[in-house]
Amino acid sequence: MTQKVYIETVGCQMNVLDSELVIGALRRHGYDLTDTPADADVLLFNTCSVREHAEDKTYSALGRVRLLKRDKPDTVIGVLGCMAQKDQEAIRKRAPYVDMIVGTGQLGAVPELVAKVRATREPQLAVSLGRTDGGRNEVEASFISYDPARDPSMRPTPFQAYVRIQIGCDKFCTYCVVPSTRGPEQSRPPEHIWGEVRQLVDQGCKEVTLLGQTVNSYVYTDGDRKTRLSDLISGMHDVPGLERIKFVTNYPKDMTDDLLDAVRELPKVVKYLHVPVQSGCDEVLKRMKRNYTAAYYMEMLARCRELVPNVSVSSDFIVGFCGETEESFAKTMELVRVAAFKNSFIFKYSERGGTKAADRYPDDVPDDVKKRRNNDLLLVQNENSRTDHRNQVGTVVEVLVEGPSRRERSASNQANREEASHVTQLTGRSMADHIVVFDGTARLIGRTVRIAITDASPFTLYGDVLTDEVVGAVSREPTASVAPSRFSLPLV
Repeated sequence: MTQKVYIETVGCQMNVLDSELVIGALRRHGYDLTDTPADADVLLFNTCSVREHAEDKTYSALGRVRLLKRDKPDTVIGVLGCMAQKDQEAIRKRAPYVDMIVGTGQLGAVPELVAKVRATREPQLAVSLGRTDGGRNEVEASFISYDPARDPSMRPTPFQAYVRIQIGCDKFCTYCVVPSTRGPEQSRPPEHIWGEVRQLVDQGCKEVTLLGQTVNSYVYTDGDRKTRLSDLISGMHDVPGLERIKFVTNYPKDMTDDLLDAVRELPKVVKYLHVPVQSGCDEVLKRMKRNYTAAYYMEMLARCRELVPNVSVSSDFIVGFCGETEESFAKTMELVRVAAFKNSFIFKYSERGGTKAADRYPDDVPDDVKKRRNNDLLLVQNENSRTDHRNQVGTVVEVLVEGPSRRERSASNQANREEASHVTQLTGRSMADHIVVFDGTARLIGRTVRIAITDASPFTLYGDVLTDEVVGAVSREPTASVAPSRFSLPLV
C-alpha cells in the first residue's frame, strides 16, 4: 500500500516553503499527502519559535497525536524546523514518543530519517551546528541546501510560489531567535534561483515571492561579480509567462536606491514593500538592536514613496517590549499615525529563551498592558487602512485571481462553486498588494483581470470585473477586527 504523510505547518512563509519541499521529497519516495492524521503513516510538524503561542500550538498538536501513536505504533512522528533546531531536549522531555527531530538546515534528510526510524525503531536527531559550536564556515556548512523538488499541491495556489533566495540572518535583534534557528546569513547563487523560477513558470506559476529573513540584504559575490537583489530581480523579469515578482521581508537599513529603482521601472515587480519598524521609540529600538532610529525609518519611508510613486508599504510592530513605557508607546502610536501604512502586523512581545533580550532585560510590561497597547495600535492602523482603501474607490486595478473568497470557501454549495459558469465571490490581490473581492466565475481563477473598485472596508476592496463574464453585484458583509493574512507570522 502507498504510504501516507500528514504535515502541519506553523509560522511564516519560509516554513510554508519548507513544508512544500519536504513533501516534494517524500513524494519522490512514494508517499502521498493526506489531510487526516489518523490515515497517516508519517506525521510531521513543521514548527516556529518566534513566539510562545506558536510553540504552544505544536505541543498541543503533539498531545493530540499521541493516542494515534498508541493505537498505531509504527506511525513515525517528526518535529521539524525552528523548534527542532532550538529545543531538542525540551521536545524529548515533553514528547518522548517523537521519533525524529530535524532542524531547519537538515530538512532534505527527512526521507532518509523516516527510513532509519522504520528500520531501527530508534529516535533520530539531525540538527545544524549552533552559532558557538564552530567557526562561521563550519556553521554555514551545517545548514545544508537541498534539491528544491516542488509539490504544487502545497502552494497557496497552483500559480503562486515561494522561492528562497537567502537563509539565515546576521542582524541579531535582541528579541529574535532566527539567527540561532536558521543560522548565518547565506545568499543562494543567482543562477540557481533563476533556474528555479524558470522551472516554476514551466509548471504554470505566474507569481513568485522571493523569501529571505531580510530579503533586501541579498548579495552574492562570485569573484569580481556581485549580484544584488535588484540584479536578481532584473535577471528573472523577462522570463516568458512570469507575471509578478514579490519579495519579503525587508530590513530598513538595506533599502537601497537601486532596489527602489527596480521596483519602479520593472513592470512585473509588485509595487509593495513590507518593511518592519517594530517601534517608534529610539530607546526601545536600541534595546531591540534594530540599528536605526525612528527618524531614520521615516526618512527611508519618504525615500520609498518618492522613488516609487503610489507604492504601498506595510510594517511590523512589537508592543510591550522590555522597558516600554507609556511615553515610549505613545511615540509608536504617533509614528503609525504619520506613516500611514497600508497595513501592519502587530504582536505582543513574547520572551524567547536564548535571545539577548531574555538574558539582558526583564519582561516587565504586564500582559494586560500589552493587550491594551496592541488594541490601541490596531485601532490607529485600522483607520489608516480605511483611508488608504477609500482612496482606491473609483480606480481600476489589475488583480491576479486567487480563488473563492473566505465567505465562499466557508459556504456549503461546494459543487456549484466549482462549476466554471457559476457566479461566485472571488478574491485576489492588486499590484499594490491590496485584497480585492468581486463576483466572477471559476474560469477567472489564475487569470489577471481588471477590476473597477466601487467600495472599500479597512481590509478589503470591492469591485466589478471589466469583462462580460460577470453578472450581479458583490455582497457586503461585516469585516472582522483583524486584518486578514494567509500566514500567522511574518518572517521576522
